[in-house]
Amino acid sequence: MPSSDYDPACLPDLLPLYYRRLFPFSQYHRWLSYGGVQKNYFQNREFSFTLKDDIYVRYQSFSTQTELEKEMQKMVPYKIDIGAVYSHRPNQHNTVKSGSFQALEKELVFDIDMTDYDDVRSCCSAADICSKCWTLMTIAIHILDRALREDFGFQHRLWVYSGRRGVHCWVCDEAARKLSAAGRSAVAEYLSLIKGGDETVKKVVLTDPIHPFIQGSLDVVERYFVAYALQEQDILGTKESADKVLALVPENFRKELQEDFKKEKKPEKRWNLIKEQAQQSTGKKCRHFEKEIMLQYCYPRLDVNVSKGVNHLLKSPFSVHPKTGRISVPINLRELEDFDPFAVPTINLICEELDRLGTGEEEEKTEDPTEKEDEKQTAEKRKIRDFKRTSLAQYVKCFDQFLNGLARSWNGELLKKSDLQKEF
Repeated sequence: MPSSDYDPACLPDLLPLYYRRLFPFSQYHRWLSYGGVQKNYFQNREFSFTLKDDIYVRYQSFSTQTELEKEMQKMVPYKIDIGAVYSHRPNQHNTVKSGSFQALEKELVFDIDMTDYDDVRSCCSAADICSKCWTLMTIAIHILDRALREDFGFQHRLWVYSGRRGVHCWVCDEAARKLSAAGRSAVAEYLSLIKGGDETVKKVVLTDPIHPFIQGSLDVVERYFVAYALQEQDILGTKESADKVLALVPENFRKELQEDFKKEKKPEKRWNLIKEQAQQSTGKKCRHFEKEIMLQYCYPRLDVNVSKGVNHLLKSPFSVHPKTGRISVPINLRELEDFDPFAVPTINLICEELDRLGTGEEEEKTEDPTEKEDEKQTAEKRKIRDFKRTSLAQYVKCFDQFLNGLARSWNGELLKKSDLQKEF
């Protein structure tokens, strides 16, 4: 089977190898333990597995990295979701007194799905994506990451490709993990500009003065708007698409623009006509309509319910997407412009790469039979070497860099704790 061709029927054969040899368990455990600053943080974390034939198993929890590894290798989940850190071990939730099993903490998470942009993209629809509409995800990451960093002061933001048609963000700062449902809602509402469902024509309404966050978002959108919206999506190229844009223009300007569009067919010149009209408007309610159009077509569309709930589950990094076979990988923000979802490795590709290079296990056995290493250490070394020999390596490296940043804050917390203990 060529590397580019993925057949979902092969998943039962490939997943056991992936979990045995390639899944980065060490980094994964390191992330979800948060340096051991809080007791039982990893042990009280909920994992949910979707098994073959859509069998859904919630409230999984594990005492150690080894236990997690063994269970994943045994159950071979088609999908892994991560939930909250609970007051008690999730796998014992049935034994806990009613009402006392509570979700205490979780990363602040965001889910951006391309299907939510179907009313403003012409190249694809539903689960399909292409390089043209992927620009929307690039814009979303730029806008949200800047706001999370500068407006809220969050330092540890892990952006992850979902494996198919969207991106997730895990905000891992201690302050973010401890946010209440009300606090999460406040952040999600602050970041939400697109309001109203399918029946709402105009989904963005701006008022004076424009909030600095919205202005910062517009600065990002403006960098992409001409190439993305006017050229690639051709939002002013046909009568049908131009009418959709004109429906967002105040009525007193619409007729004149409709007449102008009969004479001017070039999308960029049509857009200049819209901007000129907006600059001439004086009314408070309609003076920013060209900015509203830009935001409606390009601003991130958040599933706010995912962000609001402490106990909401979200797909785990390094989970395999069963439909595409692509691994859900971290995105390196320093190389965001070059990120290509179609270049993300599939499970069949990395298993083939491993196969082509040989397992390496035989070499290890014949190196020196008298040397007896600890079994876990040997397995760990092999796993490190295994993923490093595949296309997954660069994404695990990106994850490592993120974890190193987190570790600096864990060490700070541990130092603070030890200083407090010395005082008493």
